[in-house]
Amino acid sequence: MNIRAATQADYAELRNIYLESRRARFHWVKPEELSLQDFDADTVDEHIIVAENEDGQLLGFASLYLPDNFIHLLFIHPGFIGGGTGSRLLDASISLMQQPVRLKCVSDNHKAIGFYERQGWKKVIEEGAPGAKYWVMEYDTNS
Repeated sequence: MNIRAATQADYAELRNIYLESRRARFHWVKPEELSLQDFDADTVDEHIIVAENEDGQLLGFASLYLPDNFIHLLFIHPGFIGGGTGSRLLDASISLMQQPVRLKCVSDNHKAIGFYERQGWKKVIEEGAPGAKYWVMEYDTNS
């Protein structure tokens, strides 16, 4: 598996991964409310890294807001979940930023919260309005 910075040539596939991942996992969102254009709107001014297999197929991506040491998005193609891609992207993301690194995870996304906790992330505070709650999570090996 190779982790590298995304290029414009990757964007068509990244849009598909973002859309299909959310359709498969985000049971709290109506599928018709999601579109391919969401990727572009949701990654403005962010550094995107991708994971690809030996054949150059994109497996997933992370979108990072480097000035705030913040992982904004981490998405794996639904067909490749459970193969270590998420862990590799998290490690690569952390290596590009100063600790503590933070992210937000929708409170209803129990699988993702469990994944982050197994990777050493801690819940800091739950925020948001009813029906739109999320956990702020933090990774810090220095604390």
